[in-house]
Amino acid sequence: MSYVPMEPGSERGTRARVARLILEHGPVAAAALGERLGLTPAAVRRHLDALLADGMIEPRAVRPRGQRGRGRPAKLFAITDAGRSAFEHAYDDLAGSALRFLADRMGHEAVTDFARSQVSGLLRRLEPVMRTVPADQRVQVLAQALSAEGYAASASKAKSGGDQLCQHHCPVAHAAAEFPQLCEAETEAFAQLLGTPVQRLATIAHGDGVCTTHVSPQSLGHSAHRDKSKETGR
Repeated sequence: MSYVPMEPGSERGTRARVARLILEHGPVAAAALGERLGLTPAAVRRHLDALLADGMIEPRAVRPRGQRGRGRPAKLFAITDAGRSAFEHAYDDLAGSALRFLADRMGHEAVTDFARSQVSGLLRRLEPVMRTVPADQRVQVLAQALSAEGYAASASKAKSGGDQLCQHHCPVAHAAAEFPQLCEAETEAFAQLLGTPVQRLATIAHGDGVCTTHVSPQSLGHSAHRDKSKETGR
């Protein structure tokens, strides 16, 4: 079943927009969906009920911060694995089969080389752009580029310092679960594009709801100098 809209103004098209908002911003409350899409509470409930019945989304109860047991938990809605599959994941199985064939015939080093070749296109396209972008805007530019390629990415400031890059959609999640080289190559590319150390905190491939990458506020050059200073005892 697909929720890719053919007619944006149709019932099916509106339901697809609801599903995509949950994919990109979930878990999210029904009221927030209504505000974003300009829908009445009854209309939102109708679409949510249909998506729940189809197994595309699931409810989650979250207690408001500071309540400590008081009050009724808020109901939020999150995308399910089946919901992710509805967003054009058909070639994920083919990617996994191709990588298994490559690993069997040529070894896992060939899979690593293939993974790096896949992200090389992103590097070629974005490296010239990143050289003209201020350092504090690069994560946002990268998120926009990833969203344009279907990864539903977003960027925000991390509470611990630096930035947080989130990818709410991964078209090769099942293949990446079997072949972590895909995620590793992508992480290397992020560090190269941003010019700063990055750390992958969570991945959809490992069962997390979102691929989350922490971007250090320090440049790669500063980090390398700090590590060298530790080694020399300076």
